[in-house]
Amino acid sequence: MKLVVITAGLTQPSSTRLLADRLAEAAGQRLHGAAGTTVIELRELAVDIANNFVTGFANARLREALAAVEEADGLIAVTPVFTASYSGLFKSFFDVVDNTALAGKPVLIAATGGTPRHSLALEHALRPLFAYLRAVVAPTAVYAASEDWGGGGDAFTDGLSERISRAAAELADLMLRRAPGQAGGEQQDVTTGQTDGAPSGQGREFDEVIPFEQQLAALRP
Repeated sequence: MKLVVITAGLTQPSSTRLLADRLAEAAGQRLHGAAGTTVIELRELAVDIANNFVTGFANARLREALAAVEEADGLIAVTPVFTASYSGLFKSFFDVVDNTALAGKPVLIAATGGTPRHSLALEHALRPLFAYLRAVVAPTAVYAASEDWGGGGDAFTDGLSERISRAAAELADLMLRRAPGQAGGEQQDVTTGQTDGAPSGQGREFDEVIPFEQQLAALRP
């Protein structure tokens, strides 16, 4: 399986990249090393993305990033919050991604910002964006404010660490559900080697993850 991490941090080092790395690490642990991880730093593609808008053509480096997204079995998408929304660089990249590339693909959304007041950007900006792209967005979104960086350095508070673990578990479960079918049409759980056809009580069972859009529709009159 392939896990692709997209980070839109502009500085180096970047708290956005650090959060992305922690999410990827947690998801990798849940997948027991069954997924290779590719990190796409959008700051390195900023000029390429702008040139694509002007010329209508993606250069080799941007094409490689777009191909990685299309071939991924799961995505982690992390952006800094600017003006109560995702960054322009983050949105520009997904503007050049083919609008069918994310259909049915599991995505974990996350963001960083200076204050907890911007955490709702995940729900009013990022989640609708990926819903429009027909991705399957993990129920738990992760937001890291300045105060969530506990003892300095790369230490997280317990609350943020718990959210990272829960979101990573949801993404891993969604990815495992989409694992390529094995011989005979069975689907293998890469963490146990058991298949969907195993007798009851054998292999790993996952709690059902209901997409946010379906939950929202159920609430409407």
